[in-house]
Amino acid sequence: VQLQASGGGLVQAGGSLRLSCAASGDTFASYAIAWFRRAPGKEREFVGVISWSGDSAYYADSAKGRFTISVDNAKNTASLQMNSLKPEDTAVYYCALARGVWPSKSSNEYNYWGQGTLVTVSS
Repeated sequence: VQLQASGGGLVQAGGSLRLSCAASGDTFASYAIAWFRRAPGKEREFVGVISWSGDSAYYADSAKGRFTISVDNAKNTASLQMNSLKPEDTAVYYCALARGVWPSKSSNEYNYWGQGTLVTVSS
């Protein structure tokens, strides 16, 4: 299984950015796909997770109301739409897949990880 994250970049506070994560190498119906992030000098943090069917999603408090995760089953791609971005959202964002667990905020539950994409929010 491979995950390829993309879409990071530099954005001003209040702006929006959309990250994508392309999955390959398996059929993903029984998976959940999540986004985590690691800010400079901080531990990796859960952002949100969605079932591969797209029926259920769960977000960290810091993401609720601003971030939305979606899945395009036909393209085996998940997206993280980030609105109203804040400087504290600056981090490397990772997508990850877990099979058979729901919902999990623990990075230990995730079997496969993308390489990360950097999001920088300027004030």
